[in-house]
Amino acid sequence: MPQMDTTRMEAFSDGVIAIIVTIMVIDLRPPAQPTFPALLEVGPDALSYALSFLVVAIVWINHHHMIHAVRNVDARLLWSNLNLLFWMSLIPFATDFMGRNYRVPLAVACYAVSLGLCTSSFAFVRAEVARQDRGDSALAKYHASLLRKNLVAAGLYLASAPLAYVSVYASLFIFVLIPAMYFLPEKNLARR
Repeated sequence: MPQMDTTRMEAFSDGVIAIIVTIMVIDLRPPAQPTFPALLEVGPDALSYALSFLVVAIVWINHHHMIHAVRNVDARLLWSNLNLLFWMSLIPFATDFMGRNYRVPLAVACYAVSLGLCTSSFAFVRAEVARQDRGDSALAKYHASLLRKNLVAAGLYLASAPLAYVSVYASLFIFVLIPAMYFLPEKNLARR
């Protein structure tokens, strides 16, 4: 079977992520009236969009760096990547739902689960890339460190789902805290 290079996988992923961002911005509606109070009413939608855009941007940047560390694009890596893209494709729905209902525990929990599944899926892709580097102790240690960060973030997102039923504001705080963990992109390990 012919070997697929990383450029096709990266191009496909970039295209899907671009569509996700486009759908999110299309769901962002301007206020019905050109007044400051009307603008404040759409504020939660805009903040939800901004947060989700930041999360998608962080995933995209880290995905870009990770893909350049891939040695072999095999079926396991492709399916792991498709799993990630599937969960990411649900971010526009969860973003819109939470933006319109940011005080409702179900909407906040839905957003938490959506991002938790995305982060878990990213960890699966990372694990597949790490599997390819298990013979290189420095790269294995590097991947293990990033995988731990992915798993901590996934755990926090998933824990914030039931927490939303106690305090939606605590969950919202976690949603802001996690991107701060990823603000700096991972080190570029390009092998080209």
